Formats: sequence, C-alpha cells, structure tokens
Amino acid sequence: METVGRMRAMASLCRQSAAYHPDRSWKLLAEAEYWEHMASAALLEPECAATSNDLMKPQQTTDANDAHRTAAA
Repeated sequence: METVGRMRAMASLCRQSAAYHPDRSWKLLAEAEYWEHMASAALLEPECAATSNDLMKPQQTTDANDAHRTAAA
C-alpha cells in the first residue's frame, strides 16, 4: 500500500505542476495519468505490481555522441 500511496502522490505532483506550467501541462497530465494507472494496477494485481516496480527504475540511456567518443579514442 505504501507503493500505491507514492504513485498517487507522484500523480498529484504532476497535476499540480501542470497548473503552474501551462506550456508543459499536456506532458505533465499524461504523466499523472500514467502514475494513476500504475497505482490502479498495483491495487488490482499484487503480482503485477512487482513487475510494475521494474518500470519505475531509472534506465540507463546512452548518448549517441558516446559511440563517437569511444570510436575516436
């Protein structure tokens, strides 16, 4: 339940931010909808919540310039 609360808090924060940043409101409201969906999924299917937590982990991304730097070295 703590995870669900955190997800709902993230959704609320996104909605609040959308109110203060109208230029980015479409993205922030979409993110709020995502967090609400994740919270609902965590409540409905506890075993699904474990895999949903994997989605919340930051993923390492590579910069396209990194390949060029490595090749140049």
